[in-house]
Amino acid sequence: MTRSKYESQGFLRNHSKTYKVPRRPFEKERMDSEMKLIGEFGLRNKREIWRVQYILSKTRAAARELLTLDAKDPKRLFEGAALMRRLHRMGVLDEDKNELDYVLGLKINDFLERRLQTQVYKLNLARSIHHSRVLIRQKHIRVGKQVVNVPSFLVRQENQAHTDFALSSTFGGGRPGRVRRRTLASKKGGDGGEAEEEES
Repeated sequence: MTRSKYESQGFLRNHSKTYKVPRRPFEKERMDSEMKLIGEFGLRNKREIWRVQYILSKTRAAARELLTLDAKDPKRLFEGAALMRRLHRMGVLDEDKNELDYVLGLKINDFLERRLQTQVYKLNLARSIHHSRVLIRQKHIRVGKQVVNVPSFLVRQENQAHTDFALSSTFGGGRPGRVRRRTLASKKGGDGGEAEEEES
């Protein structure tokens, strides 16, 4: 009875790991490179780097396993084509790179470049990479018709041209922001006061 109660509330839900911590936590070269990536891509912490590294290592491991099979093996043909199609759709690999060998050459920067935070900055919608993160978190950015407030969202190649300010955002022609409304109200109040003085 108690178990079914907890199951219905979601307490026993399984969650797989989304990142892997470094085996040597105080390796100077790795720490320096991570800090450089955090500054370049405006990341919040190192966990965001480790999460992307985990995706990259899983992708490369899948490619390595397929490369050990025969070139005409049905599994290699089917799963290899699916992997390449997914990477092309994400924009991580160019369309003309259709070999599994190219997957082994992928770097962490290839995935970080596809993050929504980076794309918003590169499309000149934000003044800096950090401003880009603020705009996304405050729901000023949409991808297609969907407002996205997750900076780590990976933008697909087909959606890159449809990344813009949300229609409800003050930057996209929506209602003015709180400070702007207050400024306009104070200006109207000031104009009304001046008009009353002139009439008297």
